[in-house]
Amino acid sequence: MLSFVTAAVDLLNGADASGESVAAWLRTFGADVDLVRLEGPSGRTDLVRAVIPGTEGRRAGGPAPTLGIIGRLGGIGARPHRLGLVSDADGAIVAIAVAAALARMRARGDALRSDVLVRTHISPHSPIIPHEPAAFVDVPVDRLALARAEVDAEMAAILSIDATRANRIVKARGFAITGTVKDGYILRPTVPMLDIVERVAGHAPAIVPLFTQDITPPGNGLHRINSIMQPATLTSAPVIGVALLSPVVTGGASTGVTDEHDLAMTGRFAVEVAKEFSNGMLPFYYEDEFARLVELYGALTHLVGR
Repeated sequence: MLSFVTAAVDLLNGADASGESVAAWLRTFGADVDLVRLEGPSGRTDLVRAVIPGTEGRRAGGPAPTLGIIGRLGGIGARPHRLGLVSDADGAIVAIAVAAALARMRARGDALRSDVLVRTHISPHSPIIPHEPAAFVDVPVDRLALARAEVDAEMAAILSIDATRANRIVKARGFAITGTVKDGYILRPTVPMLDIVERVAGHAPAIVPLFTQDITPPGNGLHRINSIMQPATLTSAPVIGVALLSPVVTGGASTGVTDEHDLAMTGRFAVEVAKEFSNGMLPFYYEDEFARLVELYGALTHLVGR
């Protein structure tokens, strides 16, 4: 995984980075890739849509559910304000590396049962916006339009990967996961999911504490940790956030932050999730507990705008 991460960092670390170059690189491993160009008032970005087909997934006419992996970010760069990769680029780097790793596994005979859809976008020239305690990198296009393009109705479960360093709430090295968000409910992580975190990270799981405003749609004026849970406002599929961390407050527009080893560990986690989800061994939430919550307290879909 480290080799895929370092290659992705090199691919993205320049003003000439583009969706076309990412797509061409992923195709060398056998991934099916297409691009969607999105335009906005502050510029444009290339949405990369990679598919790693499974042996029993939808594309093979089989019953295996589809996993979505979304690399969330404002941009990989904030030129002309900053030169080089910004901290915010981590979601894209991990998503691209995971797509390459899964495609390479498939080419070498280790194909998953499930299809995996990987989504991220490539914007080397994104604006910087104020945020407490540190500034964010913003997308150069409409946020909602981008989020809708990232989430596919086919996705039965989603990992949303995002740099989450500009906060004073969860401070550590490596990565943390959130609880599962589904239809406005924040649910506890399942034991099998915690098992994967432990064996990949080599220590007790770090969990991102979510507050109600963190799972509400953007544009409502509320403070949120970042956009990591935005996919949960657009789908009924269970969504787990995978947060890249730092022990100190680090703004999304900071450069010199990229740590390939932390990103590789996060990528290994995503690959392990894909493998066990594909085998039907990894629930994203406990269905009986969710059903009981809805029975007792009703639907909370109004929280996520649905």
